[in-house]
This record gives sequence, C-alpha cells and structure tokens, in this order.
Amino acid sequence: MIEQEQHNKQEGQSREGVGKNIIDPEIDNITIDNKSIEKQDRENGNNTASRSFKRVLKKIFMTSIVTAVLIAALAAGFIGYLNHFAVTPIQPPSGEVSELPTQKSEPPTELPTQGLSKTDTLSPKQETIVIIRPGESLGHIASTLETSDVITNRYLFIIFARYRGSNKKIQAGEYAFSGKDTPEKILDMLVKGKVKLHRLTIPEGLNLRETAALVEKSGFGTVENFMKLATDRIFIESIGIKADSLEGYLFPETYLFPADTSSKKIIKSMVERFNKIFIPEWRNICKQSGFTVHQIVILASIIEKETGDADEMPLISSVFHNRLKRGMRLESDPTVIYGIKDFNGNITKKDLLSITPYNTYAIDGLPEGPIANPGKLSLKAALFPDKSEYIFFVSKKDTTHKFSKTLQEHNQAVRKYQLNR
Repeated sequence: MIEQEQHNKQEGQSREGVGKNIIDPEIDNITIDNKSIEKQDRENGNNTASRSFKRVLKKIFMTSIVTAVLIAALAAGFIGYLNHFAVTPIQPPSGEVSELPTQKSEPPTELPTQGLSKTDTLSPKQETIVIIRPGESLGHIASTLETSDVITNRYLFIIFARYRGSNKKIQAGEYAFSGKDTPEKILDMLVKGKVKLHRLTIPEGLNLRETAALVEKSGFGTVENFMKLATDRIFIESIGIKADSLEGYLFPETYLFPADTSSKKIIKSMVERFNKIFIPEWRNICKQSGFTVHQIVILASIIEKETGDADEMPLISSVFHNRLKRGMRLESDPTVIYGIKDFNGNITKKDLLSITPYNTYAIDGLPEGPIANPGKLSLKAALFPDKSEYIFFVSKKDTTHKFSKTLQEHNQAVRKYQLNR
C-alpha cells in the first residue's frame, strides 16, 4: 500500500511536469494570428495617415495657386482700371520709373471764384448731380457714385482714394459729373470741393427788397433773412459800410454760388464786388469834389433809375450836379416812387407834395439814401459828369431824354413828348 501511494505520487509529479512544458497548438496559432493583425493594422494606419497628409498638401497647393491667380487678376484689373480711366497712369510713390506715354487731354478749366465770375464751366447737358453730405464715409460716397453711374466699381474707387491718401479729404457739397469724367478727375473734384455752382444774376437798378426777392427765387435763403441782414447795423459795420442799410452797395452782377450758400455769404460777395469796382482812385475823387462815397452812391442810384441808355448817364449826371450847385431841388420822379409804400404805378400831385426823406420835389439836396443798387457805369457817371449847362430833362418815352437849359425849353419838350401837343 505504501508502494502504491509512492507510485501514485510519482505519477502525479510526472503529469504536473508534463503539464507545465506542453503548449496547446490552437493557442499558439491564435497568438500568431493576433500579432499579424496588429502588424497589418499598423501598416494600414501608416498608409492612411500618409494618404491624408498627401491630400492636405494637395489642397494647400491648389488653394495657393488659386489665391495667387486671383490676386494677380485683381492687381492686373485694378492697374488696368486706373491706367485706362486715369489721365496719367498710376506710378509707384517712390523710385525711378521710365516715362510712359500718357493720354493727351485738354487742361482743366479752373472754376471761378465764388460770387465774382460770370463763367460757368459746367455744361447743363449730360451731367449727373450727386450730393455728398457732411460726415459720410468713403464707402457710402463710393456707393452713391456707383449707384449714380458716375463710377463703375465702388471697391476699386475706394482702393484708388486710399492709394492717393484722399479717403479723409473729400468735401461735402453738390457735385455735377459728366459722362467723360475719369476716376482721377472725380476724386480731384471731391477733394478740392469743386461743387456745382448756381447762377445768380442781379440786374442794375433793383432796390434792396427786389434783390432779396430775386435771391430767394434763385433758391438761396429767404427774403426775410436777407432783409434782416441787409439792415442790421452791426453786420453792416462789420463789412466796412457806413450806412443804415446796404441799399446801393449790393453790386449788380452775375454771381456763381454753391447750392447751400447762405444769405450772409451772398451779401458779403456783393459788397466785396462793390469795393473792387469802387477803386481807391474814385474814393480820392470823392474827397476832392466835396462828396462822400455814400453821397456818390445815392446820386448814382438816381441816375441808374432815370435812364436805360448808358450813353446818357454822364449827361443826366451833369443835370443833377448843375442843380445841386445852384441850390435847386433835384425833382426826380424815381426818388418820389421809392418813398411811397405800395406804389401803384402812377405818381399823383399828392405824391409830389408829400414830404418824405426821399421826395426830391419836397426836400433840398440828395435824398436820405440810395434808391437802388447802381452799376459801374452809373457810379462812374456820378463821379465824372459831362460838362453842360442843362438843368432840365424829360423822357422821350424811348429810354432817352430831351435836355433843356431853360424852363421855357423844358415846358416845350414836355408838351411835345409827354402831352403830344
């Protein structure tokens, strides 16, 4: 029995040893397959990453090519745009550049000084009006120009303006563009404020209120505001006029003003024009002849209203000078009319007898002030009268007059030309 147990014990140890050293073939095959799969996965992963990386590189390469082409096309188009439309092709800001042939163009006509010239350089035909308001951005301005068909591409215009350093220099105002204006000229107009100018023509002989009404009719301000300024003594003194109103000093002329010009600016322009016409030499002659500038303006305004014939003005002036020297009343119908409120067109005997500061039938010497705004010829005639002995004149009803030296001659002329006897 003891031998049997020892035999069993040895057999068990032998089996245990055998169990430790023997490997199952199926398990071994599974292990080998797993390793192969792992190796294959690693190879597949590497191939996938490689392919993905190549695709990314290809996309980057293609994107770079497309971007380069677009930039080149845009640059070529921009330079072509500028060189096609600009009077002078755009050049780099620095560096030596060989001369390029430029398109010949007529030299631009300079716009006249506001309020002093009779020349309007803007043609009423084929013009597009664009209003640029204060505070508008370059983008908004460019969009307005494009919408109005003044430019073809607002983006290129913005780039052009910034290239020129003009994007913050554009001035507000009303502009008139023709269909032939280049982007360079358009930008130049906007930067220099070459706005559309409106014509205002003031004929000789209008009085203050008539002038104010014409200014309002032309689209500049109101009669009330104009009259208020023209009778404001503080304002009148500030512009160098020694008078109670600006009657007589609003020089008749054709003026050019921007649409938004104020009444104050218009009045100043008219007075400046008067001062330019009434030269220092004339002022010296006033002193030498015993008259003030204001008195000469008064006399010139009467001459202006008495005749429509410029050739007669010096002779009309001689009559008034002769009467003043003799102490005779001027007896001028236009002065009577000026003093009548709401004149109906007919002078009555009552009108002639009514005493007003302007009725030269009833008062001695010159009236209180000018009765109209005289032109250059009447001012000159008041300063340089003809030498004559005439003291009367009567209208021939054809803008000219019959002059007489005596009352008898004058009465005969009245019967002939006024009473048809």
